[in-house]
Amino acid sequence: MVSFVATPIGNLKDITIRALETLKEADVIFCEDTRHTLKLLNAYEIKKPLYACHKFNETEAAAKILEASRRGERVAVVSDAGTPVVSDPGNIVCKTLREAGEPYTLIPGASAFVAALVLSSLPADKFAFIGFLPAKTGEKKALLEKYKDLDLTLAFHCAPQDVDKDVRAMYEVFGDRNAAAVREITKIHEETRLFTLAEGLSGEKRGEYVLVVEGAGEQECVLNSLSETEHIRHYMAAGLDKKEALKRAAKDRGVSKSDLYPFSIDL
Repeated sequence: MVSFVATPIGNLKDITIRALETLKEADVIFCEDTRHTLKLLNAYEIKKPLYACHKFNETEAAAKILEASRRGERVAVVSDAGTPVVSDPGNIVCKTLREAGEPYTLIPGASAFVAALVLSSLPADKFAFIGFLPAKTGEKKALLEKYKDLDLTLAFHCAPQDVDKDVRAMYEVFGDRNAAAVREITKIHEETRLFTLAEGLSGEKRGEYVLVVEGAGEQECVLNSLSETEHIRHYMAAGLDKKEALKRAAKDRGVSKSDLYPFSIDL
């Protein structure tokens, strides 16, 4: 039997009793980084054989996990923090096991984006978790375009060195929206900062972030309350050329570009 085990995202005391029992009973543990997982196991005096299962060897590791399970071994799969598969290795393992008809289960626990959603105070009745954005600006914006019209809160994982670039791309695609930056969740320096995409997130960026951004529904009302010229100017201020700003404003207002063109002549 294979068990995917959620582990703490910061505070080691957030491990569940069931997760500890599963790790103690496992014959072998596959983990994203053996050094990282060893710290967790040592904290709870658990000694088990550890094998790597990360994004560079997951296909090979999946085959080994399947073989071990078929031999009757109890296999635990963990990532460095949080729930395996969610922005972490594990999808290939799940697919391999499912296609082979081998049973597996999840031992639930911590999830960073769920915690950030609560801490952000933004609407949580409907939301989408997007995960990490691509590194290249063009690909980043193309992905964001798919979600810009959704009337639900959006959550993103973000490394500290990417925060400014990601926020800038969100502003250029979404326009101005309320947002929250949540970092170091469950740790000593846990922090939630509210900001708008237009102003960006000031200060030095440290620790892993979850960026939570309000959905299109709330912002659409704000933009459509502007005058036609102000609406077009809003998108130009975000870095779009006049043609693209005109196109975006027309879409927001549900009118044709020709209807808004007269309001852009002097811009």
